Amino acid sequence: MDQDILSALKGVQDPELGVNIVDLGLVYRADRTGDGIAVALTMTSPSCPAGEMITSEARDTLIETFPGNAVSVELVWEPAWSPERVSDDGRRQLGWATASTRPERRRFGIWRH
Repeated sequence: MDQDILSALKGVQDPELGVNIVDLGLVYRADRTGDGIAVALTMTSPSCPAGEMITSEARDTLIETFPGNAVSVELVWEPAWSPERVSDDGRRQLGWATASTRPERRRFGIWRH
């Protein structure tokens, strides 16, 4: 993933959670292509009421940050988002355990500390 694109997208916040979409793990693709900028986003749920707003804000942010480039922002649902995609920075903002403090998952979904 292109770090400049991810940096720009860190300015796009989930309005309900107050965490940027990169740290929430909503960005599945962020690349420069021969055609311009290509981004694939997901939401935490297909019924997310902020999905259209977040997608539009991401597109607007990229157009402003990378003028003269075609920008494609696609909303995708596969693979499904899960809380494991949240970065340590996002976890701290949400008050969740970070990678160094969260339990490890064992087989069959049993948690161990």
